[in-house]
Amino acid sequence: MPEHRGLPLIRASRGSAQAAFVTRLALLYARLLGADVTFDPEFGIFVATGMRRGFARGGTTLGGVYLTRRNIARAVLRHEAIHADQWARYGIVFGAKYLVEEIRHPGRKNRFEIEAGLADGGYTS
Repeated sequence: MPEHRGLPLIRASRGSAQAAFVTRLALLYARLLGADVTFDPEFGIFVATGMRRGFARGGTTLGGVYLTRRNIARAVLRHEAIHADQWARYGIVFGAKYLVEEIRHPGRKNRFEIEAGLADGGYTS
């Protein structure tokens, strides 16, 4: 029996209405930039690959969508799934919270990156 098409959106947004809104926008954004979008059932996130621009570092998670060129190792997806959890927890303001934290404590010192797992995210010492 095929999975209902709304279930991946609910899973990717962790049941949060605000995260679902950001997820929908991110899916539109990814498609406009020519990404190939798939759903990863293990980590419950959409993965938008093939992007040449429109993301930071090796990739960026907006809502329940991970945007990247080709950085899709299982450990990275586990890391990005925790960022999707953070979007669900904090809602739309997570983007601003993350940016402020990144300005104050960049990269491996960012508390949101620490929570997501530095090693899984590819942060080296």
